[in-house]
Amino acid sequence: MEILDFNEKATVLVVDDTPDNLALMSALLKETYKVKVANRGDRGLQIAASAAPPDLILLDVMMPDIDGYEVCRRLKANPGTADIPVIFLTARTELEDEQKGLALGAVDYITKPISPPILLARVATQLSLKSSADFLRSKNDFLRAEVERRTRDLEAVQDVTILALASLAETRDAETGKHILRTQRYVKVLAESLRAHPRFADFLTEQNIKVLFKSAPLHDIGKVGIPDRILLKPGRFEPAEFEIMKSHTLLGRDAIQLAEDWLGTPVEFLTIAKEIALYHQEKWDGSGYPEALSGDRIPVSARLMAIADVYDALISRRVYKERMSHEQAVQIIVKGRATHFDPDMVDAFVRIQEDFRRIAERFPDSADDLQKKIEFLAQAVAVDA
Repeated sequence: MEILDFNEKATVLVVDDTPDNLALMSALLKETYKVKVANRGDRGLQIAASAAPPDLILLDVMMPDIDGYEVCRRLKANPGTADIPVIFLTARTELEDEQKGLALGAVDYITKPISPPILLARVATQLSLKSSADFLRSKNDFLRAEVERRTRDLEAVQDVTILALASLAETRDAETGKHILRTQRYVKVLAESLRAHPRFADFLTEQNIKVLFKSAPLHDIGKVGIPDRILLKPGRFEPAEFEIMKSHTLLGRDAIQLAEDWLGTPVEFLTIAKEIALYHQEKWDGSGYPEALSGDRIPVSARLMAIADVYDALISRRVYKERMSHEQAVQIIVKGRATHFDPDMVDAFVRIQEDFRRIAERFPDSADDLQKKIEFLAQAVAVDA
């Protein structure tokens, strides 16, 4: 959209099938404006839709090929010409004719014979209004684009910060940063497969699935608060050690809550992140932690995360165990149906299990990842000792 610059002459297109009328309009306008003429409606439409469109159109009503009303209708139906102001010039003086023209989108309706001062005044008025409207549209387009750009930048910074914080937690145990990328995507595909399910449709909106994807990496953020002697222990936990380990869910929730408190306002993705961090170790039958919730009392977000987290732990090699096959992991999750996991979610998982397999293959742990973890663990244990 070009904003009319009054340091340059505006362009007025005159569409009329009568040569004398075209000559008269050109003579009246040429001192003030650039003038283009068309003696047919279709030709007027071509000029209006060209690379150099007019700033205003003076349009006759009665023409043999396409009448002025139809020309106006087509101009207003085309997004590229809809904003060009149209003034009808016609010998038709009936009130209903003027009403019809204005209803089609014309800005003015002038009857013949033309009064030159009135014509020039109305053309100048409409060009001034168009310039103001174009300026406002340009400003609005700029502001809209700027808001969208800054929103994208903010979301990018937010996403990178989340992944950096989550990766910090992951560096302290035997899991890798790829665990974050995998579980994030497992949660997304599982949620998408359940969108139409009557138990989950209200929660699993497009926006909430986006928020789930963003929040999932923070599920184990509380592990940063667990001592190395427990977090990095290669064998089974003693009862007292396990109680300390279980506290990572509370530590994660509290850390996210602190961030939200600092902001001073609830944040949508942090609300779901708190649910995931606190409750992803809960089990369907109530035997999980930290609150021994059962069934639908466990937030949907945490139930999704539970399947994603367990599946990835099973198929991943750790310093204390070998990886299981995809098929073995599926069998274990199916065995946990209605005990560890929401039964409907397990059924959905089975249906889309190949999506989980493909995600795991797309983001594999490298030998270098594991070697670094082993070295880190050995150093940490030595210091702890």
